[in-house]
Amino acid sequence: MSLVRAHNIGISLDGFATGEGQSLETPFGHAGVRLMKWAFPTATFQALSGARERAEVDPASEPDDVFVRRAWEGIGAEIMGANKFGPPGWQSDADWTGWWGEEPPFRTPTYVLTHQPRASIEMKGGTTFHFRDAPIEEVLAEAQEAADGQDVRLGGGPSSIRDHLAAGLVDHLHVAVTPIILGRGVRLWDGLEAVENDYTVESTTTPSGVTHVTFDRKQG
Repeated sequence: MSLVRAHNIGISLDGFATGEGQSLETPFGHAGVRLMKWAFPTATFQALSGARERAEVDPASEPDDVFVRRAWEGIGAEIMGANKFGPPGWQSDADWTGWWGEEPPFRTPTYVLTHQPRASIEMKGGTTFHFRDAPIEEVLAEAQEAADGQDVRLGGGPSSIRDHLAAGLVDHLHVAVTPIILGRGVRLWDGLEAVENDYTVESTTTPSGVTHVTFDRKQG
């Protein structure tokens, strides 16, 4: 059975994984890019985002890149929440195809959880968005079948990941704790008291100031 993995989930010291006031202009609300700024200099991020030259990669970012690139290894399908696919109200825009342009980076079947499903959208590069209004267990089973032996990545946002954690469906979770206080937004950990008891937990602090915390489900 393929594993269910969530990677590079940026959170603040007070537990918020996105800010308040998400919109087309501010995808992460008042948090701006602060939760993910640590990833921008890495070789993997720059390659995925089409940065001008790999020569611009900061060698000091390699400890962070170790974590960034793991997110793209062995993935056969993706699941994301509605707010990861678009700003509030995107369901009313028939032309909206996500934040990522004509060629999204996922390159796999990608399942969007939404109460207003629509026809699937096939994009350049191998990404096909499927829109599902169904229990997360059913969507996960479909994604695992589509992954064809590879793993399924949970792309976020925090509410979607929290629901999968609460249901005991996550095998690996990586959060990047950024040393900022947001004060408001959407928390990752609400309602998940003692979830760490089900996992082996490790942490690594990198020169960027970020602490990478990984949770791997205990066996047996």
